[in-house]
Amino acid sequence: MSNKFEPDYRNFVTASQNIEPSRIPLYEHGVCLSTMEELTNVPIQGLYEARKPEQIRQFMRGFCNFWKHMGYDIVTWEIGITSVMPGNGALGAHLPGCIKKREDFDKYPWDKIADFYFDRWSAHYEILREVMPEGMKAVSGPGNGVFECVQDIVGYEHLCMLTIDDPQLYDDLFKAAGDMIFSVWKRFLEQYGDIYAVCRFGDDLGYRSGTMLAPGDVKNKILPQYKKVVDLVHSYKKPFFLHSCGCIFDVMEELINFVGIDGKHSNEDAIAPFKVWIDRYGDRICNYGGVDVDVLCQQSREFIRKYTLDLLEYSQGKGGVVLGSGNSIPDYVPVESYVTMVNTIREFRGDF
Repeated sequence: MSNKFEPDYRNFVTASQNIEPSRIPLYEHGVCLSTMEELTNVPIQGLYEARKPEQIRQFMRGFCNFWKHMGYDIVTWEIGITSVMPGNGALGAHLPGCIKKREDFDKYPWDKIADFYFDRWSAHYEILREVMPEGMKAVSGPGNGVFECVQDIVGYEHLCMLTIDDPQLYDDLFKAAGDMIFSVWKRFLEQYGDIYAVCRFGDDLGYRSGTMLAPGDVKNKILPQYKKVVDLVHSYKKPFFLHSCGCIFDVMEELINFVGIDGKHSNEDAIAPFKVWIDRYGDRICNYGGVDVDVLCQQSREFIRKYTLDLLEYSQGKGGVVLGSGNSIPDYVPVESYVTMVNTIREFRGDF
């Protein structure tokens, strides 16, 4: 097949502004490095955490070229803030939380996390700028939202216990995490905002039937911290969307009307098919995602093709819609299923 595709990040920006672009953009929250290697034959595994500039450059070239090779207008690149938070791992590695009581909270180096983050990861952002393919920009920024940062140093179970045992500490954790995340994002936008077309962070607020904290706590303790970051991103004239797994319908109106998100990513058919998200919110925000990861894992290529075509046809005339998986492409998603989804979208928009 002849490939007529030339990347243009402006398609992604237009969709993120909830305007139908000239061609429907592709998006993934992330694609595992082994899948990238298999599809490009460029070895990049083992180089993600490299510290030597030439190794970072080798990684970033291969990483960026994957997105271009597969027909994306943007490069999805984020590095999580929790990666540099001392005592982390309660969320990501199921370790005991390092903050259990007020004394632990008071000793925690909240005001140093931004320095830790940029000392560790600035070279990656600088080299990303250097190797970005023509016509492309990045999407995302510093990863992990307020809830994930708190969970990773406290632990979900202990955090829930604090609602009774120490309500003031419970409140203060979200405020401290919000201030810390804001300081990271402020420096990020000052130094690297030119590389990024659209910003987002991921913060999984829900599970299959509801929010992981009481909806009132999400609205009163977490969303005000989001708003500070979203307002900051908007001051740089960039759209912001939230990636959140789970059933978060109880807080969507506040996310749109109070926080001011421009879009939402992550959907699971067992909670609500993508069409429901488009129908409920498509007149106000961009919807990102679409193809349920379980479909990609379990179904035939022909089924995936028909499922994806149905979403493509349904999305026409519905404002900002960006298609890809409903979550991400981990190593357990068959490569041929991922490629079937991507190529169906690309054929529909006339890349081939």
